[in-house]
Amino acid sequence: QVQLVESGGGLVQPGGSLRLSCAASGFTFSSYVMSWYRQAPGKERELVAGITSAGGSTNYADSVKGRFTISRDTVTNTVYLQMNSLKPEDTAVYYCKAVGFRIGVSVVYWGQGTQVTVSA
Repeated sequence: QVQLVESGGGLVQPGGSLRLSCAASGFTFSSYVMSWYRQAPGKERELVAGITSAGGSTNYADSVKGRFTISRDTVTNTVYLQMNSLKPEDTAVYYCKAVGFRIGVSVVYWGQGTQVTVSA
């Protein structure tokens, strides 16, 4: 059974930090591109950061460049999002996404999301 379980969200003051984790199981984690998305109330879900299957390449939304860092651990099958210098506009539900192939067919898996609230 495929599972993506996010954790690490919460309430933090502006300027603070959080580290989100996404624990993956049920698929070959090392073969999948992993990403973090977020969705704020009344807005569409948007890409925050992505990392290739081997971890050699990353990409970020302009709004988080220099503040957020995505990484992955193929021993624990976990992808992380380190978020520093948080701003109120970073408030959203953050989702983990996995993209890969299963029996030659492209598949996409999503986690259930974790709430991040940045407020004084």
